Amino acid sequence: MLKIKPFLWFDHQVEEAIIFYVSIFKHAKVLRVVRYGDAGPGPKGEVMLASFELAGLEFTALNGRPSQAPDEVSSFVVACERQEEIDELWDRLPEGGGSTGQRGWLKDRFGVSWQIVPITLGPMLADTDAVRSSRVMRAFLDMEKLDIDVLRDAYESESV
Repeated sequence: MLKIKPFLWFDHQVEEAIIFYVSIFKHAKVLRVVRYGDAGPGPKGEVMLASFELAGLEFTALNGRPSQAPDEVSSFVVACERQEEIDELWDRLPEGGGSTGQRGWLKDRFGVSWQIVPITLGPMLADTDAVRSSRVMRAFLDMEKLDIDVLRDAYESESV
């Protein structure tokens, strides 16, 4: 069976990154770690390649040296059921040098982009009632960290 896995490229922070990610996400674990040996090309003992699991999704990470930098072209969407999940991820993922942005986007200290969104956002925006979905879109466009109650209020509001 075919399996697609996200692949992350780091300069030299794979071990730090996977420890960080596994500490944040529930049901996360390190699956495998391969270290450089005498043949290199990295320092002997440093993590070369690792695989880890976050929320049931397996990732592979490589210490490939500084030739590739992450950017917003690729990001990971985390669909949250509760505001507490959004709040925790919004606070924890940018720890240590990351940054937060608009509409649920943030970067962690490794430069990896994340979108922290409520699971209900997609269905509200896709509602066939254009007035309802427009109210949600207007509320969404004004936010940094997404707020489920504000989005729900916009969705359920009777005003235009």
